Amino acid sequence: MRIAEIYHSIQGEGLLTGTPSIFIRTSGCNLRCWFCDTPFTSWNPEGEINSLDQVLARTAAWDCRHVVLTGGEPLLWKETVALCEQLRSLGKHITIETAGTLFQPAPCDLMSISPKLANSTPAIEQSGPWHQRHEATRHRPDIVQQLMAHAPYQLKFVINDMADAEDVLAYLRFFSKVDRERVLLMPQGTQLDELEQRAQWLIPWCRDHQLRFCERAHIHWFGSQRGT
Repeated sequence: MRIAEIYHSIQGEGLLTGTPSIFIRTSGCNLRCWFCDTPFTSWNPEGEINSLDQVLARTAAWDCRHVVLTGGEPLLWKETVALCEQLRSLGKHITIETAGTLFQPAPCDLMSISPKLANSTPAIEQSGPWHQRHEATRHRPDIVQQLMAHAPYQLKFVINDMADAEDVLAYLRFFSKVDRERVLLMPQGTQLDELEQRAQWLIPWCRDHQLRFCERAHIHWFGSQRGT
């Protein structure tokens, strides 16, 4: 599998915010969000092919129970199932971060699903053929339902403006039994000022609709930089 980076940091998003974790970041993605904060795994994928033994050896550098498979899109790689099985045999707590367009039966303790709303589609001028490809494949509630049934989950939405927040309410109608305690809305942005500006209206909006606000805490702690 192609690996962009492996590092130890603190989880900055979602239900496990604040948890020391090893991050295994795969390279390659089947979508092209205009706001992607890891373009080195999507728009301009970097990294080298690693065997499973190489990945496991690199993670062994840290004595840490929590491991996060992220990307890019880690479920693009058929080796993800075997990697998760081996990590589980080592007693690791596994989080998989996915856009919810692909399914693999990879064992994990938290399926962190970030469905891409209409706001994510890149402009034709920016992306060329990726505009149509992204728009045609981003919305897969059937796959999201499969992932939610497979493991404990969280649904994490990137919110740029009020239209996106309203779009979440429409999206949730696809899931009659969704646990709203596991639905998180996260402001779009990589700079503190834009995160704080969106948080001012998004926090009360989440409270009014019984949804959870999700901070991008790692940007507050480390800034927007790789390896964090």
